[in-house]
Formats: sequence, C-alpha cells, structure tokens
Amino acid sequence: MRRYLFAGIAIVVGLVAASSFVVNTRQVTAQSQHSSAVFDSQGRLKLPVGYRKWVFLGAPLTPNALNGGNAGFPEYHNVYVEEKNLEAYIKTGSFPEGTVLVKELTRVLDPTFPDGSRTEPSGRGYFNGVFNGIDESVKDSKRFARTNGWGYFTFGHHPEPYEKTSEERPSTECAGCHIANVAKTDMTWIQFYPILHRK
Repeated sequence: MRRYLFAGIAIVVGLVAASSFVVNTRQVTAQSQHSSAVFDSQGRLKLPVGYRKWVFLGAPLTPNALNGGNAGFPEYHNVYVEEKNLEAYIKTGSFPEGTVLVKELTRVLDPTFPDGSRTEPSGRGYFNGVFNGIDESVKDSKRFARTNGWGYFTFGHHPEPYEKTSEERPSTECAGCHIANVAKTDMTWIQFYPILHRK
C-alpha cells in the first residue's frame, strides 16, 4: 500500500513539474515573439517610444559637403535595437521575429568649413546637431513576406515633432535597396555596426 502511495505522489509531483515547464516555456515563447512595433486599426505603424534607451548600434554619416552638396542621406543615422534582439542576432546571425530597428536622424552641427566640418575643443570634425527625422524597420515574415520579411516606415525627415503614424513605404523607396545589397545579412547593413559582426 505504501509503495502505491509513494508512486502516486511521484506521479503528481511529475505532472506538476511538467505543467510548470510547459507554462514557463509558453511564457518564454510569448516573450520572444513580443514586438515593440504597434500598428493601428488601419495597419499603420505608430511612432516608437522609449527607443533612445535601447542599445545604440552606431551612426553612419554621409554629409552633403562630401557628396557634391546633394547626399542621399546627409544626416547622422543613430540606430537603436532592443537588447534582447541584439543578443539573439549575435547568437544566431539573424534577428528574431518582431525585431524593431529605429533610425533617428540628426543634422551635422552647423558646418563652418566647405567640407561640412567645424572646429570644437576636441578638434576639427563632424558633430551631431538637431534631430531631423525618424525611420523604422520591423521584422515580420508574414506581414512583409514580399520584402524578405521586413517592413520599412518613416515618420518624416524633418525636425521634431514627427508624424504619429506611418504606412509601409514602397519597396522602391527602402526595401529594394536592402534586398539588392544586404539580403544575405538579414536585410541589415551590419558592416556599419561593429557590434553586429564581432567574433
């Protein structure tokens, strides 16, 4: 009788442990699929919040003064990603579903030389000026299947305040360039951000 009692207790304990594992696994899965991208009822992406507290990846710069006065992207591109998605990329070489990359633009601080640079106590160079726009890319393989799983949005290329929502930008405006040039690195210009290709 005692043997059956112990066996019954062992089974109950096993079931409790198993159910706890399943619940915890589901919670982790749900968390890993959670995205900071928020869409309204019309499918427009809402302006991101809190991104300046995310991990800062880097800030490429191609100023007008070094591109015949008409650079395609004349501002600093301050790029941010959530830490959990950065960690996933470093481990796997691919961003998880729901990843958001935010690119906030800043103008070059008041140039004083023909090449767009200026002199500050640290020396002659380029320095961040005022905020001048914000773009966002979202990884969702189902929603953006026709553009390699990423959707691209802009909330304006101008000083704050930015637009509150954005419709997905046409492929010819954003995704096409990523597909043609960086499709093999999860549609991301990892060569500009050392943290994404460190060994």
